[in-house]
Formats: sequence, structure tokens, C-alpha cells
Amino acid sequence: MLKQAVSHYHDLLKETKLAEESRVMLDEGLECARLIFGGRRLSPYLRPHFVTEEDFERICKICETVWSAIEKVKDAAIEDPTIVDDLGLTAIERELIGIDPGYKAVSPTSRLDSFLTDAAYSFVELNGESPAGIAYADAAYDIFSALPVMKRFSERYNVRPLYGRRFMLAVLLESYTEFLGRQPDRPPRIAIVDLKDVPTQKEFELFKEFFEGQGYPAIICSPDQLQFDNNRLHMGGFQIDIVYKRLLVNEYLPIMQECPALLDAYRAGAICMVNSFRSKLIHKKALFAVLTSANRAYLFTEDEQAAISAHVPWTRLVRAETSDYKQEEIDLLEFVSSNRDKLVLKPNDDYGGHGITIGWNTDEIRWQEAIRSALVNADYVVQERVPTAREIFPALKDDGSVEFAEQLVDLDPLLFNGKVGSAFTRLSFTELANVTSGGGMVPTYIISKRK
Repeated sequence: MLKQAVSHYHDLLKETKLAEESRVMLDEGLECARLIFGGRRLSPYLRPHFVTEEDFERICKICETVWSAIEKVKDAAIEDPTIVDDLGLTAIERELIGIDPGYKAVSPTSRLDSFLTDAAYSFVELNGESPAGIAYADAAYDIFSALPVMKRFSERYNVRPLYGRRFMLAVLLESYTEFLGRQPDRPPRIAIVDLKDVPTQKEFELFKEFFEGQGYPAIICSPDQLQFDNNRLHMGGFQIDIVYKRLLVNEYLPIMQECPALLDAYRAGAICMVNSFRSKLIHKKALFAVLTSANRAYLFTEDEQAAISAHVPWTRLVRAETSDYKQEEIDLLEFVSSNRDKLVLKPNDDYGGHGITIGWNTDEIRWQEAIRSALVNADYVVQERVPTAREIFPALKDDGSVEFAEQLVDLDPLLFNGKVGSAFTRLSFTELANVTSGGGMVPTYIISKRK
């Protein structure tokens, strides 16, 4: 059914007038909704990503089962420092995760990056610290749903969008209620905090508009604009109850001493911060090493172990040690050195495709150099290759024409307190599907055939 649906959509685009009206509306909609990332169109494609109801139901079950295992890693790590060692946290990160955020969830909002093929469903990363794209996807739904070609497509297929900002607000409010230990007396005041001039500034504006439209005062600010006194965090006259933290720990650490108000307020329990610094525990890519380690299988139920085995790729921190692979003991460095065709090296804690070496796209000399560099850096993971998804999409070219081109398709379910509520899809001409390194995103619609 999915292939038939995509074929039907592309056939509709063969109608010149329909395609051109849709292209113009898409361009105008992206500009009007400020769907711009780093000065370029965020969704330069004339088709969204479609997932069937049956597939999405299965995806939700898998994501939520794996998430329950991830929560157990967090719970165990709080008590067992050897798990923290396995995750590769630094000394300052260990100090930060030791601060109680005032609520139980390790990452009330998170994103599992994955590939869905006919034969497999595989995760590649978890963004558990500050997942972006929720508000962008909502704005994209409004635009794509109004396109003439989508309206024609909807005559034959049911299409269901997955709006996410309402779930994000609910998570903020649920976390705040747990933090207070009671229902708040008034609508809490929300600060969206990140560095100045980041590419996601437009998304913060979309969130601010939404929060205020729902009756919750909101501001956008950077750490240097915050003050903490009389046990209150504020920016000027705006007193803050909830910090929606989009600021990454790695970006805060270099300025923490000169901009201490955020940490001071968090440490004092004066604010509810979502996600908290404790989310660093599961944001590390070495989380997948803990999930797939035979030595840690005792943490998980049989269902969780089965989900991990089927959907989480074998991952290890790059170290000179023995390890396990498919129930066999291996010399890890020797294994990495001799299996370039099925492995990828990644920084344990970075984003945007920085520092990644894809073994099957690399010659032997550069692979060996990458292994040596990973050992010197002492904070890299090696991960087994997973089946990737590719589809043909109508991509918008700079001259306004449309090119049907094969794209890497990275499906990103968004979890809110451990439940899938939304999703979007990142597309790329290359092996790296992320917006920071030049890809694009489209909204993900759940579809079924009209009776």
C-alpha cells in the first residue's frame, strides 16, 4: 500500500499546474512560517514522508519498550558508578547528574533516530538532552496539509499528522507539577534557554508563540541574560518557573563560571528544568554500548532484551580491551581494525555529523588513522552498520524546478515521558541525515487507504 501511495502522489505531481501551485505555496509557507535553518529552507521537498498505520503502531511499541530499558540504565547508573564509567561521563558531568532535578524522568522529551526498511527497523542514536525539530514539524504540518497536491492525495488516502508542541507543553507542566509536589497556583512562566544566534532560533519563536497562545507566559533568553537572587531565577522583571533547556551541556560548560545563574538556580531547586542536566546520562552514544552489552543484560526484561537485540546496533566505547560480539569474546581494537566495511566511528558526545568516520566509505589508511585518533581522544564509540532506508523524493532545486532524487530517510520518533507522540523525517543526499550538515526535514504523516 505504501508504494502505491507514493506512486500516486508522484503521479499527481506530473500535473504541471497542480505541481507548480503546490511548489509556490510550499515556498511561501516556509518563508511565512520561518521554517529556515541557518538561512536556508528547512523542507526543500514537495512530498512529506508517509508511514502506514500498521508500521507506526509497531514503531511506537518498539520505541516505548526500548525506552523502558533506557530508564533502567538511568536508575542503575545513579547507584552504580561502573555504569557511569561505561557511558563515558566526565568528572564535571558526573557532578551535574548528581543534582536531583525534582522529578523522576531522566529525559521527559527525547528523540530516537531510526531507519525503517521493508525488512528491519533500526535505531542509530538517541537525542536525550535537547531534541530539536518539534515545533518545526508542527509548522511543516500546517504548510504541507494545505498544499493542493496533498488535498488531492487526501481524496484517496487518510492522512494523520503528528503535532508535537502540545505534548512538549504537557511534559513541561507535568514535570513542574511533580517538581512542586502539587498543582501550581498559577500558570508557570517558561524560559526557553539557549545560546544567542543559534540556527534553531526560529523554532524557539514558534514555541514561544504556542506557549503564550495556551496561556503560559514565555521568553527566549541566553545564559548571560539570567540573574539568580532571593532564590528566584529571572531575566529582568520576568521571573522564571520552568526552564525549557535547549542549551547543550557541552556548550554551557565553557561559559558556566561567567554565567552561573542557571546552574545556581537549578542546584538550589528554584527552577524546574526540562530536560535536566541528568539527561546527560542517556544522551551519550555509549548508552547503546550499555544496552547491547552482555554484561548488562541483567538490567532488562526478556521483552526489553528482545527489542534491544532486534533494533539497537552493537556499540562499544573505543578502548584497548576485550569485549563481546554476538556472544563471542573479541579483542575490540583488532575487531574494529579488521571490520571497516560494517562499522562507523562516532564521537561519544557530539551532533551534526561532526567527527564521524563511516568505514565502508573510507579507505584503509584513513580508517586506521581514525582508530588512532579515537584512542587519543578517548571518547569515541564504534557502532555496527544498520540497514538504511532510501526513497525517491521530489526535491526543490535553487532554480525552482523539481528533481526526483533518491534520499536517505531518517525517521525520528519523538517521545514525551516515554510515549511516542510525534515524529518527523530527515532527508539527505549523503550518508549523514542531519539538518546541521546540510540535509532537510519533512513532516511524517501516518496514512491508510480510504474505504
